[in-house]
Amino acid sequence: MSPVDRRRFLKGSLATLGAGGAGAAVALGSNASAHASAASPDLSTESLRVDQRELMVRYPFDGEHQAGILTPRQLQAAMVSLDSIAQTPTQLFLGLQQLSVRIRQLTQGTSVGVEEIDDPPPDSGILGPYDAPDSLTVTLAFGATLFDHRYGLASKKPRHLTAMRAFPLDRLDPSRTGGDLLVQVCAGQRDTVVHTVRELMRVMAGTFTPRWSLDGFQAAQRNANPHASTRNLFAFRDGTANPDVTDDALMRQLVWADADEPAFASGGTYMVVRAIRQHVEFWDRVGMLEQEQMIGRYRVSGAPLGGTTEFENPDYPEDPEGKRIPLNAHIRLANPRTAQTAEQRILRRPYNYNRGFDEAGDQDQGMLFVAFNQDPKRQFEQIQLRLESEPMTDYITPVGGGYFFAPRGAASPADWVGSGLARA
Repeated sequence: MSPVDRRRFLKGSLATLGAGGAGAAVALGSNASAHASAASPDLSTESLRVDQRELMVRYPFDGEHQAGILTPRQLQAAMVSLDSIAQTPTQLFLGLQQLSVRIRQLTQGTSVGVEEIDDPPPDSGILGPYDAPDSLTVTLAFGATLFDHRYGLASKKPRHLTAMRAFPLDRLDPSRTGGDLLVQVCAGQRDTVVHTVRELMRVMAGTFTPRWSLDGFQAAQRNANPHASTRNLFAFRDGTANPDVTDDALMRQLVWADADEPAFASGGTYMVVRAIRQHVEFWDRVGMLEQEQMIGRYRVSGAPLGGTTEFENPDYPEDPEGKRIPLNAHIRLANPRTAQTAEQRILRRPYNYNRGFDEAGDQDQGMLFVAFNQDPKRQFEQIQLRLESEPMTDYITPVGGGYFFAPRGAASPADWVGSGLARA
């Protein structure tokens, strides 16, 4: 029985009780009690049945590439940046190995064990007796600082991995920028994300310490077309022109590290994370026409200006003077769709964020920008340099984030993400 049908049944039953009088209520209660005693299900089993119906989407942890990169974007996310406090390379590698073990368990689903009453529980238990996979992915990525003098890893550092570049309009907060390790947690439900972060922090205690974190969410699909892109907090559809993740050749061209990288970097990708505050109070005072001119798309449909559907080609050659789509519109600068800029495209996987209100009483909302690319300097930075001239810069401020490298996935249950660091 679905939740809706169950509610209708209960309402009908209550109505019947009201009409039938107290005698009927007593009789019904007696029968219900007897039935419950005769067929009381095991709560753990029943919980598992609910999970199987609603929360059993599972993505493999092991594989050539880490999950959470080409994976369809889940509804909920958290980015947690940490600094290593490991005293030796061995301690660092052991911590990473234990981290992969726990991630593998959580992403595939596991029963919550029960210990003696005086022992600490092996799991926080906030998801109940079974940790359902709930489309959970956990992606690990390393910052440039992990390859400094501490662990002797300089020779394994990916060629293009640096501290995140600060652009002229950025206002980067050091306490919200950088880190040795980035943990990206994505899942269908908020409690799954919260539970996963909590469990992983247990594993990382003594090896990593938190530097900054930011929770993200994807807008609900509120369109008759299930393929329509969801909206950001400026109310425009986001992700329309993403490259096709099912095109292996294109992913090798734009996302996966090339053959010139150290062996450790094979199968990995560069991850750009940016916390971009959107000044929604000012944006909400801008006329609809001006908003659409800044973006280059209609707000309601997501179609490029002059078009009718979201995924329609803007066809810039037919509009060389920008009479239809302004030359400084966001979509035109971000992706000019020319032969020269084709290799600058990035795979975007962004989320919205909301941190409440700041000290001035303004809403602290924005975009948790996430992009995967083969070379941040060739791709992300070139796009960002073009966007410095867009009018929308008056309404956004990048405040944090970092560049990271997500290595290849674990090859098997005996392997772990980052194991290439430990090899000679």
